[in-house]
Amino acid sequence: MEIEARIRKSLGDFKLDVELTSRCGRIGILGASGCGKSMTLKSIAGIERPDEGFIRIGDRVLFDSAAHVDIKPQKRNIGYLFQNYALFPTMTVRANIGAGLKGSRKENSLRVQEMMDKFQLSGLADRLPGQLSGGQQQRVALARIMAYEPDVILLDEPFSALDVFLKDRLQRELIEMLADYPGIVIMVSHSRDELYRFSGEILVMDSGKTVVHGQTKEIFARPRYREVARLTGCKNITEIRRLDSHTAEVTGWGVRIRTEKTIPEKAVAIGYRAHDFVPMWGERRENCLKFRLESMAELPFENNYYLLPEAEDAASWEEGAAHEAGNAGSGAGNTFSRAEERTICWFVQRDQMTEMEERGMPDYLGIREEKIMFLEDQE
Repeated sequence: MEIEARIRKSLGDFKLDVELTSRCGRIGILGASGCGKSMTLKSIAGIERPDEGFIRIGDRVLFDSAAHVDIKPQKRNIGYLFQNYALFPTMTVRANIGAGLKGSRKENSLRVQEMMDKFQLSGLADRLPGQLSGGQQQRVALARIMAYEPDVILLDEPFSALDVFLKDRLQRELIEMLADYPGIVIMVSHSRDELYRFSGEILVMDSGKTVVHGQTKEIFARPRYREVARLTGCKNITEIRRLDSHTAEVTGWGVRIRTEKTIPEKAVAIGYRAHDFVPMWGERRENCLKFRLESMAELPFENNYYLLPEAEDAASWEEGAAHEAGNAGSGAGNTFSRAEERTICWFVQRDQMTEMEERGMPDYLGIREEKIMFLEDQE
């Protein structure tokens, strides 16, 4: 089944302009708070009406501003799982699951029992939502949605209010429960880990617009834009000056890199993930930076090291950062603060600490060419 949508909507100064075309059954929408993720879901569900555009699921047109088509939410055959699950508090589990069914009493009863068995709720049939755990409430909400076999399920930050342990367990349960669901599932989240785990394709949004859309692992490996790199968890993003097709000055770090592959002409920055540096001892080699420790944090399963760049002197660096902060008014979307790129992050997991325990802190950190992400400005 394919979903195709172009959604445009204005709310005061905020403008939503999103495009999505996909045949993938599991789609994630990633973006910072306030970027328009939930509004996109509500437009697909029919809760919000776009100013213009269209929404098509398979061969059904749900909305088309040009053709004056706007199917009512209850007839779109879309299940919407809200953050708080939106269960009826005075209705039992059994009644909640059957609330949206329109068959005969016998048909509805059989369908409800089928869903309670599927989602392991049979022993909870007569309980009220307030008597259930967070995980049980989620299963009831999903069972209610699945009972009427929707074409699309929309998940709006389903784990945002949960603690880390419960979140991990419910993520696994949700993936298992949806394993045999043949329709499209779209999950909205600001958590890159949730979406990497869940989605085959990902749409990244920034300030109401689609920035990139494609296969999840491909976008994490090659995010293309600085904001996408940041949203996918890259800790080290710094500007470069391309000297030729194989050489660039990493201005934020005070080093030069040389590559075998051609550096893209549009590249204005690089991203480098904090776990990808290679510790080096002895003489300086190509594509490395001096290990200048500023601070460190010892965590249960890794050590985080924060390094100073190879700037000529700290005073000129801070002066440049202050100057850029003063000029950040116009074109802020394409301005990258030197203050942001000042600290270089290197994260070392416990099982990789042995060599450092034997040899001490490294002299340099190596930069692997295959791990460099060349980034360009958003158009």
